[in-house]
Amino acid sequence: MANFVLVHGAWHGAWCWRRVIDQLQQQGHRVYAVTLTGLGERAHLLSPAITLETHIEDVRQLIETEELSEVVLAVHSYAGMIGTAIADRLGGRLKHLVYVDAVIPKPGESWSSTQASATQQQRLAAAEASENFSFPPPDPVVFGLHDADHAWVQRRQTPHPGNTYRMPLAFDVQRVAATPRTFISCTEPALATIEPSRLRVKEAAFWGGAWLPGSRLIEVKTGHDPMISEPAALTRILLDCAL
Repeated sequence: MANFVLVHGAWHGAWCWRRVIDQLQQQGHRVYAVTLTGLGERAHLLSPAITLETHIEDVRQLIETEELSEVVLAVHSYAGMIGTAIADRLGGRLKHLVYVDAVIPKPGESWSSTQASATQQQRLAAAEASENFSFPPPDPVVFGLHDADHAWVQRRQTPHPGNTYRMPLAFDVQRVAATPRTFISCTEPALATIEPSRLRVKEAAFWGGAWLPGSRLIEVKTGHDPMISEPAALTRILLDCAL
C-alpha cells in the first residue's frame, strides 16, 4: 500500500482528482488530495493575504499531521512551485515527486517569472481590478476539454489568489534533486504557459546539471488536465512511481 498526495493547480481544487482518487483507492492505496487555501471548497477564504508560502504550508501540514512517509507527491501545473518547495523542505518524506504538466522554477523565481511578460501583465492587471486580488479562470477549452468535462471544469473553477503568482521561491537544487522525479508532459494540446518547463527538463544544464540525473520525462498525448481527460493513463504512471 502506497501513500499518494495529490495537489491541484491554479483555479482547481481537490475535486479535479476525483477519477484518479477512485482508481488508486480501488487498488488499496492511501490517497490524500489537498485543496489549497482560497480555492475549490475553500474559495470562501480567498484573500490578498494568501501567498505561495500559504499553499506550501497547506501541503506540508497535511504530510506532517498525517505522519506520512514514502509519499508519491503529484503536483499539477502551478503546484510545481509547491512540490519543489516540499522536496526541498521535506524531501526525506518523499518517495517520488511527479510534476504533472507543471511549472518547474529555478531558485529565486516566482511562478510569474516562468511566463511571458504579456501573460504576467494580463494576470496582474486582472488581480488589481478584482475585489480579492485574484485572477479569473480561463475557458477550459485551453486544457483540451470538451462537452461534459468542459462543463464540469468550467462550473467548478474559481479565481486564483494573485499573491501566489509573484512570490519568489528559494530552494536548494541538490536537496530537491535527491528525490526521484518524473515530469509528465501533456502535448495535445500543449498549454503554452508550461512550455518553458517542458524545455527545461530536457536541458543538461538545468539546475546546474542537477535536474537530469534521477529524473525522467513521460509524454502523454492529452491536454493540460490529464486527471480529467486521461485518468487511467495518469493513474498507471503514479502507480509506477510508487514501485
